[in-house]
Amino acid sequence: MTITAASLLAEGIRRLTLAGLECARQDALHLMASTLETDRLAVYVEPRRRVDERAAARFMALVDRRAGHEPVQHILGFEEFRGLKIAVTPDVLIPRPETEGLVERALELLAECPRALVADIGTGSGAIACALAASRPDLEVLAVDQSLGALAVASENVRALGLASRVRLLAGDLLDPLASLDGSLDMVIANPPYCPSGVIPTLPVEVERFEPRLALDGGPDGMRVLRRIIAEAPRFLRPGAWLLMEIGEEQAGPLASLMAAEGFSRIGARRDLRDVERYIEGSWSEATASAPLTGTAAQRTDAERTDG
Repeated sequence: MTITAASLLAEGIRRLTLAGLECARQDALHLMASTLETDRLAVYVEPRRRVDERAAARFMALVDRRAGHEPVQHILGFEEFRGLKIAVTPDVLIPRPETEGLVERALELLAECPRALVADIGTGSGAIACALAASRPDLEVLAVDQSLGALAVASENVRALGLASRVRLLAGDLLDPLASLDGSLDMVIANPPYCPSGVIPTLPVEVERFEPRLALDGGPDGMRVLRRIIAEAPRFLRPGAWLLMEIGEEQAGPLASLMAAEGFSRIGARRDLRDVERYIEGSWSEATASAPLTGTAAQRTDAERTDG
């Protein structure tokens, strides 16, 4: 019996739909394109393309993995991030569109800072560090992670994207590996774990079962690591430099208060494409520790500001 791309794709969609996957068609299309070593458009425009039995078996094996809720990115081994092909494994968090917004804001803040030195804390796959370096050929990025598995993935991405001369990988806990750089950084950027511990069991299976807990669990209120970064970052920032972080819902107010107390100014929260306060930023200036907050964070009540 002749197997066509269209019939095989239909069977893949059917199986993924039965597994309860909302993106069954999209996922099956990704897996089909990978199996046939082509792009998704070609699968659509060549529905009668013949598929040999070996390729069909490979496709169905991938479908079976996805039906078990293994992320497509793990099955394919990569995710697209700001136009870059970023390798991913279960050792790292899968890059998400929200984090693309973090990179976009970082580039805005660094627009008038030539040859900037940036530290990406908790780099994971290296997606943030690589995206920054790829967008700005004059940037140097120090990418830090305590997970050796994550650093191996980041190293693969840095090499594959030709960024090894400007992205340096460092092993250690948060800012500890930067001990010799007091007052030297133009930005500390981070997408740290910010999920409350109790929420993690309620996350989608793809996240809870397959992504590293170290990159997700932010402690009882989700802000354990965020607090540490806020407290430790000033030592490494030059005056006027920025701290920029991705954060969880309802965390902007307490974190803004902590940043003000540490001496940050121009503090503000920004929303992602889903209208959620997802990013917080502040400029380091020790002399303005009592400066008023700006933007959304300034609208918090006094009670909210003492939560953290």
